[in-house]
Amino acid sequence: MARCSNGLLGLLNACVLVLAVVALGGGAWLSHRASTTDCERFLERPVIALGVLLLLLSLAGLAGALCRASCVLWLYLLALFILIVLLFAFTVFAFVVTNRGAGWVVSGRGYKEYRLGDYSTWLQRRVENAQNWAKIRSCLQDGKVCQKLGARKETLSQFVNSNLSPIQSGCCKPPTGCNFTYQSETVWTKPTGFNGTDDPDCNTWSNDQTALCYDCMACKAGVLANLKNDWKKIATVNIIFLVFLIIVYSVGCCAFRNNRRDNSYPAWK
Repeated sequence: MARCSNGLLGLLNACVLVLAVVALGGGAWLSHRASTTDCERFLERPVIALGVLLLLLSLAGLAGALCRASCVLWLYLLALFILIVLLFAFTVFAFVVTNRGAGWVVSGRGYKEYRLGDYSTWLQRRVENAQNWAKIRSCLQDGKVCQKLGARKETLSQFVNSNLSPIQSGCCKPPTGCNFTYQSETVWTKPTGFNGTDDPDCNTWSNDQTALCYDCMACKAGVLANLKNDWKKIATVNIIFLVFLIIVYSVGCCAFRNNRRDNSYPAWK
């Protein structure tokens, strides 16, 4: 039984070790490219930190399982337990903060529009922070989301019936309520004598392709709508990963118990 549990734990940690190498490789690739974009620089540290964490855990698990080092295995199980608790807390938190917020259907349009106030206060504060938004704005520009939208060269009829993503709807065009005249997907003409409206986004809009509506409230809401969808997917993956970690933790506890038993009562040859 001891050999079985230790062998299985070693196999599971070998899989984790492979994941750690992949994460570190991804982090090194981002680090190499980080000098070009703020977006990639923003992702670099979390990916490398995840890779290092998985590497240390897998090595500790392999050492504890294959060498039957009870002390190392105890530290491994403690770290794994903390990771499970943190991952569970993050998963619950992700579902809570993304529970609110949905797009608004616009009459005669195939796309939805988004309002910042519909989302949780915690998320709103993240995008309203100037430093955070500067990084997000850089990511949007680096991703060329609006540039790709503008390359479609659609007619007004085609555009209003298209299914825009939340970011395209919020960042690449002015809100429908502004009543601007369509020239192209990312070029809109303000009515003659336009002096502003109750919607500040109408005043923020610019035909400058480096500005557009990147600083609009609608753009921030579109980012949160996209983030909400991504976090829901991440939370689902986290649940699967949690189940895997709980299985590893259970096998590790079994191996630890068997190692202690073997050390206390060594087999006579």
